[in-house]
Amino acid sequence: MEKLHRTAEVARTTNETDIRIVVNLDGTGATDVETGVPFFDHMLCAFGRHSLIDLTVRARGDIEVDAHHTVEDTGIVLGQAVAQALGNKRGIARFGSLALPMDEALVMAAVDISGRGQLHWAVDVPCVMLGSFDASLAKEFFIAFAANAGLTLHVRSLAGENAHHIVEASFKAAARALRQAVESDPRIGNALPTTKGAL
Repeated sequence: MEKLHRTAEVARTTNETDIRIVVNLDGTGATDVETGVPFFDHMLCAFGRHSLIDLTVRARGDIEVDAHHTVEDTGIVLGQAVAQALGNKRGIARFGSLALPMDEALVMAAVDISGRGQLHWAVDVPCVMLGSFDASLAKEFFIAFAANAGLTLHVRSLAGENAHHIVEASFKAAARALRQAVESDPRIGNALPTTKGAL
């Protein structure tokens, strides 16, 4: 199978945010993240490390209002960057899934690089602030990410009480499932992993 450079750089500017993201799907999980929302930085670094996607994020947003626009728009741009880096999707495994424990929390994530961007979220996370990050924003990030990356993404909490643990387990589980799905599968060569002829 021909080795492709699966990288992308995407920038997006609105009246609320200014975001630039660079990804390398075949990286080592190196991250350089600045969003102005420290807990979100922590989650994105975990996402890069566990997906093995090299990830550079520069996000400036109206965090004096709250973190919502910054988090959601970062999900949009990251999704667009992953979709662009995937290219024609030939030779990928396409599917990935994992149940990830973090102390008392247990979160399952499953990914299908289907081209049909949708999130199915069944995560019971307490409505608390994690620093300046509202725990409910995790769902908003993944909605935007899945829609713009063209992923079918299921995230489901199986156990958990601590909001930090549940949210972090969600990011890590999604990252690990995505890592499996974007991997090259030498057994299928340059073929598409579908019987329809298109993803």
